[in-house]
Amino acid sequence: MIDLAITADHIRATINDYVDEHPDEKPALAPVLALLDDGADLASRKEFRGHATAGAILTRPDGSILHIHHLALDKWLLPGGHLEPQDDTLLDAALRELTEETGIPAEAVTAAADRPVHIDVHPIPANGAKGEPDHQHIDFRFLFRTTADVHNLQTEEVTDAAWCDVEALTDERLRRHVAAAIR
Repeated sequence: MIDLAITADHIRATINDYVDEHPDEKPALAPVLALLDDGADLASRKEFRGHATAGAILTRPDGSILHIHHLALDKWLLPGGHLEPQDDTLLDAALRELTEETGIPAEAVTAAADRPVHIDVHPIPANGAKGEPDHQHIDFRFLFRTTADVHNLQTEEVTDAAWCDVEALTDERLRRHVAAAIR
């Protein structure tokens, strides 16, 4: 078993910081806290009741948001993915995923805050090729700023990148949070 540096205490503290800022979202995150109370290792992608992922919302000074076209899902998404053993925090994981998928160097990116701008829980369909049943992703999305552009896409996972207006974010709550943060 791979030992991940991101602990249940870190995940719980991150959720608690987030709901302090967004108390209306506490009921939606209560099942995640219950999983932690049950001893679930949300840092492990083998925890199929739900596991943490980290996402990046990258914005430029003009307010545009980077979207990537995900190869396997054939969808436009925000950069992000599963946690890795070298990630010390959820913020570190989001930055690693951002740099891996876009080729933008970490030095060219600044985190807007230590807490996520959005936490989203969403279903992931079964993947027989990976031996994964239906499960939940608990996506911790962090806001980053840059003046850089995409360098080398991670072609195993990403086919294209585009800078879009904040209105292109389809999740209404995410769009509201990001719009408020980039004002």
